[in-house]
Amino acid sequence: MPTPPSRPSAGRRVLNRLLRWWRQLTAMRTALVLLFLLAVAAIPGSLLPQRSLSQSNVSQYFVDHPTLAPWLDRLYLFDVFSSPWFAAIYLLLFISLIGCVVPRAVEHARSLFAPPPTAPRHLLRLPENTELQAPLAGPAALDVVEEELRVRRFRVVRREGRSGPELSAEKGYLRETGNVLFHFSLLALLLGLAAGKMWGYEGSILVTEGQGFCNSFQQYDTYRSGPLVDSGDLAPLCVDLTDFQAQYEDDLTAASYTADIDYQLDGSAEPPVTIGVNDPLRIDGARVYVTGHGYSPEFSITLPDGTTFTDLSAPFIPADQGTMASQGVLKVPDLGAGATDQLAIEGFFAPTGALQGGVLTSVDPRPLDPQVAVVVYTGYLGLDSGLPQSVFSLDQNQIDRGLLTEQGRANLAAGESMTLPDGTVVTFSGVKEFAALQVSHDPGQIWVLGAAVAVLAGLLGMLLVRRERVFARVAPAADGGGTVLSIGSLTRGSADTGPRFTALTDAVQAALTARSTAAPAAQQLSEEAPPS
Repeated sequence: MPTPPSRPSAGRRVLNRLLRWWRQLTAMRTALVLLFLLAVAAIPGSLLPQRSLSQSNVSQYFVDHPTLAPWLDRLYLFDVFSSPWFAAIYLLLFISLIGCVVPRAVEHARSLFAPPPTAPRHLLRLPENTELQAPLAGPAALDVVEEELRVRRFRVVRREGRSGPELSAEKGYLRETGNVLFHFSLLALLLGLAAGKMWGYEGSILVTEGQGFCNSFQQYDTYRSGPLVDSGDLAPLCVDLTDFQAQYEDDLTAASYTADIDYQLDGSAEPPVTIGVNDPLRIDGARVYVTGHGYSPEFSITLPDGTTFTDLSAPFIPADQGTMASQGVLKVPDLGAGATDQLAIEGFFAPTGALQGGVLTSVDPRPLDPQVAVVVYTGYLGLDSGLPQSVFSLDQNQIDRGLLTEQGRANLAAGESMTLPDGTVVTFSGVKEFAALQVSHDPGQIWVLGAAVAVLAGLLGMLLVRRERVFARVAPAADGGGTVLSIGSLTRGSADTGPRFTALTDAVQAALTARSTAAPAAQQLSEEAPPS
């Protein structure tokens, strides 16, 4: 009785499973599936607001969808591109591409220096084939074919085959080169994106005219930085917003907006510049963009003892982009040494105000008639409690717990005032515009651009270049007069190969006829020539 084969050891079985898993992961089909999954995974990042782009939009989504938003947040759908599941797909795709491309590139490098393959035994079984009668000898007929192929930039090799002299020719190596370039460029693109995430940073801040900021994480309203970025890596840049201009179309949609800024680099003042939406300030590896705009109502507060605070303002966030109707709050935590309460002005701002049923609305995004509806609170704002709170709204818990008390509300036009029960006067002084500025640094941008161009070049090579092989063999004619020339062609990358093959064989036939006609004439001239 035969002995059953021994079972492989546990280590051998584990190794076999790992090799099987590696072969599946590095298959081209797996890479395509992962690429498709990466594209699908990026869809929520374009449909839902992302914290890295706008924390305020994410907060507004929580207000609009209080039940759905927490569940989406648990799935990292507001931080799609930094989520663990997106990173897992990204990493698997990267490994899969390496496993696919490196062996393929090595094989292609070998084929570049290898001669064309030998001619198949049955040339007439190739997709394109023909036989030509040539009155020339076999080597002379192959000379004609070789000349025609070299004119067409084929690489040609002559051999002595089993059935007689034969010829192999090949061109179109750039097709496979484009394929390899495409996949290596895709790897480079992924590396560039990863480098931008690891060593890049961006911060967003709302800056009112006449104010400024420095490139520091502590000063940004929202920011994102890679795990390898330290605060000392930020460009030594400070920016002051001197003026902002918004241009509108006839239908009152925003056409463009620009910001005039002064900036200092490493403590040295630089010439003032004007930046726009697609025209950022580029300096020291960083870029300063204008990403939005809005209004900052200005207030002045006069206390009962005559103490006056002027030029108090805070950005109000647009709730309606069509009319720029905005909401916000001005928090005044310090009213002087004698004040025991803090003060907050919560309001609705209308650039061009109009009362409809006693309710203030905005009818135009331009500041033609600025008005504000305010509610004034006094009490404890909780700014020093250690608990985070939005700078654009009041903490409702402070109001519910009675720590903030409403003192009055009013609709005010520019220059109008309201008086609180304790004699404090709140005046709406006017309005300034603010710009939403973003400072970003992405060290992988140039790399990504170069990789994207290379991806396009590789794709064009794959689509436009044909990989062609042509084989020819000569054999004596059955009647003993002349030669039978068999030609076959195999083309990859094109469905319509008949016209090209027909043009080649017609050229070969014409050259054979011309060569056979010229040979007797040359021989006759040599016989008639007198001896020297």
